[in-house]
Amino acid sequence: MAIPEHFRTNFQTLLRAAADKALALMECNDAVTGEPRYVLCAVGRDKGAYVMTPFGHLADGNPYEAYLPPDVPGGPQSAIDPASEGPGAVAASSGTRRKRARRPT
Repeated sequence: MAIPEHFRTNFQTLLRAAADKALALMECNDAVTGEPRYVLCAVGRDKGAYVMTPFGHLADGNPYEAYLPPDVPGGPQSAIDPASEGPGAVAASSGTRRKRARRPT
């Protein structure tokens, strides 16, 4: 599956904003549910005013449980265990879930 060009363009914009140290994490409200969302934004200027361009929100809960890798022949997607509980559950042997190591404090 190829990533659409407009997503590639947005990603390049996000990388430039990061290089320019022009990123912000804003607390916003979901337009449908009203629930709080924490949104990654590029920060720009227009005639002296700040302009925030939202790129996406941070995942609630464990992002390793929210997303599956792309379906490639023989890849981790083929290891989905249909007998497991819940949508998107991945068989333990697939190795697609990792826990992020904590830095020593």
